[in-house]
Amino acid sequence: MKKTCMLLLSALIVSGAMAQLKPTSKCLDFVVDILDGKVNGLKANAQIYDIKNKFPCFSSVAEEGSASKCGAGVFYKDRDVKFFTDRDYIEIGPKFKGTMTVPLLGAKRGSLFKVLGNPQMKDDKWDAFQTSYGILVLHYDATGKVILIQFSTLGTDSLNLCE
Repeated sequence: MKKTCMLLLSALIVSGAMAQLKPTSKCLDFVVDILDGKVNGLKANAQIYDIKNKFPCFSSVAEEGSASKCGAGVFYKDRDVKFFTDRDYIEIGPKFKGTMTVPLLGAKRGSLFKVLGNPQMKDDKWDAFQTSYGILVLHYDATGKVILIQFSTLGTDSLNLCE
């Protein structure tokens, strides 16, 4: 009887320990190529399944055809990166974790002429630059430093950003 109880108790402990072992989704580090309009080789018009396959550690997904106010997308809240697949643009926020080919976050407004040229469109709080792949929009804080980056394969006439 003691052996049977010990065997059952051991089986319960072992199965409980096995239930806690779950593989975590390993995500590549994000590398944003500003001049080519890509994140680890994916353009802003990448399909939702390509993004999910390349970066399986997403925090949330709005599937195509969902009632999400901004349409379909894949979101990485912990890395401050958002792929808006219905609107074909990528957003890089101020808490971005990764590397950029051109370090734009925190850059002073007006200091990017050598890299980006003159903005195609300007506002008090943002500049839009024409690029070889589409458009790059930089948003500034009150001190004139870049706090948000949005880039798209679309042009200024068809770009539809989520508010």
